[in-house]
Amino acid sequence: MQAAPAPVLLSSTPAELSPWISILDSVAAATGDVPALLRLAVEAGRTWPRPGEGRTAVLWELLASVAATDVAAARVFEPHLDAVAILAQAAQEFPDVHPMPDAARDGAWGVFAAEAPGARLEALPASTGTVLSGSKPWCSLARRLDRAIITAHTDDGGRAAFAVSLRHSGVACEEPEWIARGLREIPSGSVHFDRVPATPVGGTGWYHGRPGFAWGGMGVAACWLGGAVGVARDFRTGLLAGADAGREPDQLAFAALGEVDRTLTAALQYLARTAARLDDGTLGSGPGQSTWSEAHRVRGTVAAAVERVLQLVGSNRGPGPLAFEGPYAKRMADLALYVRQHHGARDDAQLGRLALKGDCPW
Repeated sequence: MQAAPAPVLLSSTPAELSPWISILDSVAAATGDVPALLRLAVEAGRTWPRPGEGRTAVLWELLASVAATDVAAARVFEPHLDAVAILAQAAQEFPDVHPMPDAARDGAWGVFAAEAPGARLEALPASTGTVLSGSKPWCSLARRLDRAIITAHTDDGGRAAFAVSLRHSGVACEEPEWIARGLREIPSGSVHFDRVPATPVGGTGWYHGRPGFAWGGMGVAACWLGGAVGVARDFRTGLLAGADAGREPDQLAFAALGEVDRTLTAALQYLARTAARLDDGTLGSGPGQSTWSEAHRVRGTVAAAVERVLQLVGSNRGPGPLAFEGPYAKRMADLALYVRQHHGARDDAQLGRLALKGDCPW
């Protein structure tokens, strides 16, 4: 059994993460086996901390540690854990509403909230409640999941979240032709719904308006950063192996490793500080400030750090490892695709609009 690498730490000690280390070891052994990873994600959903409940740093450390082991595994874990958190947030805010029976929470969940031209999913009234009809793009692993939280357009002109079974006969999952070399285990195609029964999770606008929406976005950034730590560890291991073979790193290699170190350390410290503020209630609590602007800062800062690490390591290691070292080549391809969930200048433009309105700490 392959052992997991050292955990990625923000503010915890290795001993404080010890209750969950066995799952991290299992992730290393299950790399590439999506059904096994889904079973592990369901297990994690029962015991891992949820954001905003006092141990957000531990959650982000665990997500980053999964990604440092295998980036694609983090793409399996993160949506399920996000769905578990969303259901918990809805149950706390709307205690009389139960999105799904407790037994249903043993299945593997996804979260599908993307929109795309030509694809529209609508929530329609029916004699039995609400049904969903239409199409939803970018539904990762839909064929392998049991259930999903999915956003749909409502008759009042807004959008709301719903819990659905992906095993219903009215659900048809496309099998996309996945051209990319990254995240090959995680195909993301469209799913078509034909009057599929759906249970509301919150009301219109709740899904996007709750603080947990921003928290989930920062959890994704923790995965990106963990993947970059894995790349950096590959780089350091390669330099050590070269030194053992008599090829000492030159000044350029040392400079690259030094920049990687300070880039990752700064981003890790930023995540640790953000997690602490999220838990103590001070995140986005200043005059005119919001949690969503903080999420944009975290995601943009981490994305920039990841891009820089990919550039530094890729240019210094050269083509050989990309061509002949499978785990390294997979990690680089997976992470390069995953971090593209950040929209670069477009996300910065959203942050700029908020800053212009005074939603900034400076």
